[in-house]
Amino acid sequence: MRALKADTFRTFGRFSWWLVFKGVMSLPGFRVVVTMRCCQEAQRMSPTVRWLSFTLARIMHRFASFLAGVEFPWNTTVAPGLALTHARGIVVNSRTTIGRNVTLFHGVTLGQRDQVLSDGSRLSHCPVIEDDVWIGPYAIVVGGVTVGRGSRIAGGAFVFEDIPSRSLVMGNPAKVIKTNCEPDVGNRVE
Repeated sequence: MRALKADTFRTFGRFSWWLVFKGVMSLPGFRVVVTMRCCQEAQRMSPTVRWLSFTLARIMHRFASFLAGVEFPWNTTVAPGLALTHARGIVVNSRTTIGRNVTLFHGVTLGQRDQVLSDGSRLSHCPVIEDDVWIGPYAIVVGGVTVGRGSRIAGGAFVFEDIPSRSLVMGNPAKVIKTNCEPDVGNRVE
């Protein structure tokens, strides 16, 4: 539950079980993060209790995602300290990798891009979001791109190429408009 404590700290600036309860009851995006962490924790349980706890956790996650209007698979690789701000409309591919202290705003898409080879076979690629990244409203990141540590993606940007660390990008297609930016991470978890 280390990850859940970090996620709670990112949202509230401190951790307590009361804050987890309060967040689950009042913040749809936080509820999605909590149920995702519950699914991941249930996967690690002993086989005798795993089936029931995992089934219940997945039902809760599906319901929480539905209520929040979010598509965020429970099996996405997410490091501690995720913050979903105004979560409605977020879509994340399950093969996306998300680092520590990442902030996603409403309408963000982290999606797959397929490459059709000459023999008709298909290769699928998903994004890697490194630590301390801030992704603004309605930004789209697709394909096998890496968004470098500490970068910021402005709202509405369309990213389909790698972003260097500590960069500010905006536009469609996204262009680096500033380098050596300070990461925008509220309540950063060490």
